[in-house]
Amino acid sequence: MIRAGIVGGAGYIGGELLRMLTGHPEVEVVATTSTRLAGRRVDGSHPNLRGRTDLSYVSPSQLPDCDVLFFTSSSLDDLAGRAELAARAKIVYDLSADLRLKDPALYRKHYGREHPAPELLPEAVTGLPETHREELRTADLVSVPGCMATASILALRPLAAEGLIESTVTVDGRVGSSGSGASAGEMNLHSERSGVLRVFAPLNHRHQAEISQATGLDALMTATGVDAVRGVQAVCRATARPGVTEAQIRSAYRAHYADEPFVRVVAQKRGNYRFPEPKILLGSNHCDVGFAYDPASGQLLTIGALDNLVKGGAGNAVQSLNIRMGWDERAGLDFTGLHPL
Repeated sequence: MIRAGIVGGAGYIGGELLRMLTGHPEVEVVATTSTRLAGRRVDGSHPNLRGRTDLSYVSPSQLPDCDVLFFTSSSLDDLAGRAELAARAKIVYDLSADLRLKDPALYRKHYGREHPAPELLPEAVTGLPETHREELRTADLVSVPGCMATASILALRPLAAEGLIESTVTVDGRVGSSGSGASAGEMNLHSERSGVLRVFAPLNHRHQAEISQATGLDALMTATGVDAVRGVQAVCRATARPGVTEAQIRSAYRAHYADEPFVRVVAQKRGNYRFPEPKILLGSNHCDVGFAYDPASGQLLTIGALDNLVKGGAGNAVQSLNIRMGWDERAGLDFTGLHPL
């Protein structure tokens, strides 16, 4: 049994980590921090955990030594505090955007400032098992990718790796309100968010740099907030190279994901769920990928869907931990989603 700590447990990602890790057969959560809620019970802000944990939040200064530590939000504005906390564990999983972009110039372009700790960037391994499994087996610092980036990368990477598509792709990322976090501002009040299809990043969304970094493609991305709480759907438009067949496309997906426990290829001719649909993935660590192809024009649509808080966040971190420790990758992640919902 290993000891786990969570820095910033009061938000949605922190709640998902607690949900998974308190039910994990190999993990004991020894502490979770919240400056604002220190001393209050965890199940006060995460009522789904009633009866599952008796933990109360502690201040960051009270975080004990542990084997693995999860950062749920940015810590770059307090590098001394980050270093002090990170020193309390051998293995660190960072679920913020702090270490996702390996090139400091890209960080400057998308975040509008110099990276405060560029020396950490080469050390951090990307926490996406489907692309970095071998490195994750020994990684002590892991950066979990963004939710829309994860869905897009998994939908595009097999085609890019096999050289089946041209280099420029466009991504339409759609995400529910939980993607903005538990402390989101006025734009995510129910009265403002309900019923909307709000384009909140028409150009140059930060995740497009992650997609390009992971696939080698020139990704152009738009992000839209939809009238849902959870869920991501990434609709990616690409152009197939001359002579590519539908059989080659399907074969590329099947070959890349044949042994992946949490990626399913969904591209069917009939039925209500012919293509990846976030609704049936809520709460699960699955990412469904699919495609539609017109060989006459070469136009190819690929789709990735997942729960932004699970496979798009906390679930990827737990799956990466399972790999690091040599456990079954499914440990703590066996919830399949619900239907109907």
